[in-house]
Amino acid sequence: MQLRTIAAVGAALLLTGCSAADDETIRFATLPVTDDPAEEAPGQAIAELLADETGQEVSVIDAPTYSAVIESVRAGHEDFAVMSGFPSAMAVNTGEVDALLSWPGREGPASRCIVLQDSPLRSLEDITPEHTVAFADPASSSGYFMPVYALDQAGLTQGEDYQVLFSGGHDRSQLALKSGDADVSCTAAEFVDKAGEGSFYFPFDKGETRVIGESPAQPVSVAVIGSQHMSQQKRETLLAALPEVFADDNHDQLGSTGSSIPAGVDPLIEPGREHFQTLVDVAEVAGVDISDLK
Repeated sequence: MQLRTIAAVGAALLLTGCSAADDETIRFATLPVTDDPAEEAPGQAIAELLADETGQEVSVIDAPTYSAVIESVRAGHEDFAVMSGFPSAMAVNTGEVDALLSWPGREGPASRCIVLQDSPLRSLEDITPEHTVAFADPASSSGYFMPVYALDQAGLTQGEDYQVLFSGGHDRSQLALKSGDADVSCTAAEFVDKAGEGSFYFPFDKGETRVIGESPAQPVSVAVIGSQHMSQQKRETLLAALPEVFADDNHDQLGSTGSSIPAGVDPLIEPGREHFQTLVDVAEVAGVDISDLK
């Protein structure tokens, strides 16, 4: 793991063994999201904004996997982490970490399953074991987890009631449908709305395809999970400061993390486990393992 520390004044400091026990230091874990050395990781920006907001020292640890991030928070080595919907849901579902904040996903279905206009399929229930369904990637939320759940709710079990094709990307699922390699393409709902726009991700004109099924909405897009070992004072500090850190005005500075948070939407403060239950149910149906998430 790579360790970075940011003081309230923005200067970098080296952590010592005793500083990890210092309750004045806010500690958080993050995943590296870029291989470009010229691009500042969102974790650095979060740390600087949080240090400015609280006046306290903030340390950042880059962990290699979601599993490592969750374990560091669960064990109390780090105070919080920022993660997307599925890993945060699986973390909260352990009962050993808390959700401090969460933001909703986009309104409407997360995924849609489509066919060509002249397909005999009219609904998900019409799919048979002879039909092939294209998914983007086995680690994709909208391109696999959510539509597999929709198919399951329609009474269809993957590998038994339909054949699975992992295309390698949302755009490739559409190409598989267009070429006849797949009978159904299940993809992110927003891509289907791009029909007729010449989109790379949806190379169809309006009227070329039909929607035969939709998944539920994804209730959580981004969440902040917190350690149950931190002091109440530190918890209250984070609950007050983090909504300001992730405010709309900071989204550009927060890079990929900022772009994942819906604009103009206030976070839900300390959502309960039930808020994540849909994602937990989806993960169970899709056979999601935290180690598979990217």
